[in-house]
Amino acid sequence: MSLVATFGVMYVLGYSLDNLSLMALTIATGFVVDDAIVVLENVARHRAAGLSPLEASLRGAREIGFTVLAISLSLVAVFTPILLMGGLVGRLFREFAVTLSAAIAISLLVSLTTTPMMCATLLARETDGEHGRLYRASERAFEWMRGRYETSLSWVLRHPRGVLAVTLLTIAVNGYLFWVVPKGFFPQQDTGRLQGAIQAAQDISFQAMQAKLTEIVDIVGHDPAVANVVGFTGGQGNGPSTATNTARLFVMLKPLAERKVSADQVIAAAAPGRCRGAGRPRLLPGGAGRPRGRPRGERTVPVHAAGGRRPRAQRVGTAGRGAPPRAAAARRSEQRSTG
Repeated sequence: MSLVATFGVMYVLGYSLDNLSLMALTIATGFVVDDAIVVLENVARHRAAGLSPLEASLRGAREIGFTVLAISLSLVAVFTPILLMGGLVGRLFREFAVTLSAAIAISLLVSLTTTPMMCATLLARETDGEHGRLYRASERAFEWMRGRYETSLSWVLRHPRGVLAVTLLTIAVNGYLFWVVPKGFFPQQDTGRLQGAIQAAQDISFQAMQAKLTEIVDIVGHDPAVANVVGFTGGQGNGPSTATNTARLFVMLKPLAERKVSADQVIAAAAPGRCRGAGRPRLLPGGAGRPRGRPRGERTVPVHAAGGRRPRAQRVGTAGRGAPPRAAAARRSEQRSTG
């Protein structure tokens, strides 16, 4: 009933059954069952004590009502930050948070109304008849766990200072791990490839843009972790373009065993500070996300250059230090064609 009612909320809000909403419903299944079980067990306890079905249901729901309310509110509070999150992540997961919160809220109402009503009508009193082997085995396992829990709880209550010290140490370790563990929206993978975008002033000429591109390629190519750099300008897509103020870079890194640094560290090395002086290129690290159509693990390094006049539509290709023979041949060929 809780899940079907959640479908109604989704319909009113204009949501659809997609990966995020289905994931929310899958997670909510455990919470929905948990609320009902808590009420059902308390009602069954009073029923086993000899109360009538109606009286056991009323008393059981009354006793456990505040507990179920506290559990449901705490679960909704967990997903409230996702609901209030902004940006792209917030837009993606808002449907997930709303669907899950609606399922929990409806489960609270169902567990305090419909569940006791069904218990008063359908729940029979448990008898002391013979149980099967599975029941007896599970009861022995449960009694063993309860005995171990009772022993550990008694030890904890006898040593409050030690338990408090362990708790504070756990909080400190969690804070440290939160600080040092990498964070990001997509998992970062190091494939040894970087992709760069160069954008200059709108009035830059082809000769000035070519000089800037050559300078940037030389800077990136001198990084010890870089094996090859290829850059081109004056072309966009599959055909010629007059946008001479843009260029592209393709960087191939050395194998990870040789460079000893990650792709993110190579990007950080190309941050502002590598190039100084008026009119020199300014390198900015990027690649926080993965645009559509780009292989997973490929990074983007936006590069900005300034200066120059008189735009001119042409293409140019350059290769950095350590280029393979094929890339070097392509560079010489393009240089001859553009000479």
